Amino acid sequence: MLLHRVTNIFVFAGCLLLLLTTGSVAFAQEDADDPKGEIFMEAKPGHKNAIFSENGSIAYKLKVKSTYDVRQDGKLTYELLTDDWKKVWSGSTSVRLGKNGSGTYNVRVPQQKPGVYRLHFALNLSYYDDTVRRVAVVSPEKIVTESHMPGDFDSFWAKAKDQLGKVKPEYTVTEDVKQSNRDVRVYKVEMRSLDNVKIRGWLTVPTEGKNWPVIYKLPGYNIPMKPETDKPDFAVFAIDVRGNGMSRDIVAPQADRYNVTNIENRDRYIYRGVYMDCIRGLDFIMSHADLGLNTSKVAVLGGSQGATLAVVVAALDKRVTACTFELPLYADMHDAYHIGTSFPKTTWPVNRFQDYLKIRRGSFTEAKFLAVWDYYDPQNFASKISCPVLMGVGLLDEFCPPRCSFGMYNKLTTYQKEFRVAPDKAHEMNFDYFMFQLLWLKESLRVPN
Repeated sequence: MLLHRVTNIFVFAGCLLLLLTTGSVAFAQEDADDPKGEIFMEAKPGHKNAIFSENGSIAYKLKVKSTYDVRQDGKLTYELLTDDWKKVWSGSTSVRLGKNGSGTYNVRVPQQKPGVYRLHFALNLSYYDDTVRRVAVVSPEKIVTESHMPGDFDSFWAKAKDQLGKVKPEYTVTEDVKQSNRDVRVYKVEMRSLDNVKIRGWLTVPTEGKNWPVIYKLPGYNIPMKPETDKPDFAVFAIDVRGNGMSRDIVAPQADRYNVTNIENRDRYIYRGVYMDCIRGLDFIMSHADLGLNTSKVAVLGGSQGATLAVVVAALDKRVTACTFELPLYADMHDAYHIGTSFPKTTWPVNRFQDYLKIRRGSFTEAKFLAVWDYYDPQNFASKISCPVLMGVGLLDEFCPPRCSFGMYNKLTTYQKEFRVAPDKAHEMNFDYFMFQLLWLKESLRVPN
């Protein structure tokens, strides 16, 4: 099976994340002097995907179950906030739970303008006090974010591609017989990229048949790539960009400094080389039809940082046939920076950038940082994509704010685009999404089921 989860890039599993990502939450009483029991609260959106229309209300059904052997009285309070934590609306209702009792409460929020909203459901009872948090989206196709594209954006990237074109790739392809099996041949690939940096990747090609459509997999943040050794539906090329996995000969920053490497210079920022590495990887695919690759059917795929790379490659190179990505990191950096700093504790990756700015206080400002990122922001590439696009969004994602993802998506001008959401997931997608993605890829590349 080709498509494993592409995300799971940062698993900072704390209590808050557990609370956010579970559909039903149990709360236990811990005070030895109080009655013993648990409270189970389930919050279900009126629409399964938690997407609502601006012409209607936001509806949730809360089911509360108590295992206490005493009655509890209290109140259910609900708040609606913007995704940057500004209160929009609130309400409350009385709650009475008998011994081992239960109750159902319907919450209906007045209609809201297009956007991403936080819903907090606080249950305050005689022996219990806690909050469940959810996220709802109103008319995502109408979410508009501001563009910050530099006037020389196109010429900046045309120059980078021109410089890449002057570097001889010096491709080396070596079969890894230990990892090859009866279903696929595994090849280790080496090549030269921008600034003559050597990068590597894994190519897997099915042993049966020929002329295989290609999935071009792009890496998440500091996630080493591995060959696809299960029996696939496609040929798969997974690239390690500079500083990642096997490609750390010359560029090898520490993980916590990767995305701030040379950030003060737009022409030397690490992602300039990374973006060109991804173009060079596509060059490799296109020049190796002799390995059984169908170079007229190539789809780029990635999650998180890999999503950004997929957007960039599809925008800069029209040889891409289809583009699918989830949880796009760095989309709309201006807005993402604002949202990230609005949390009670600044979220990653914004906290990494903030830490760097503190160190460089006075010489490198937030405005200068954003001016550099305007050349790298995936939303500035979106309108240049002409192939079909599929995007996945986890509505509880703190690293990649959904508002930014939808804002970028709405800048796509391609004739065919669609998105799917996972309402109960943070920086990951659910199984249903990846099954849909596989079928979407087969359809986009016209692969028989």
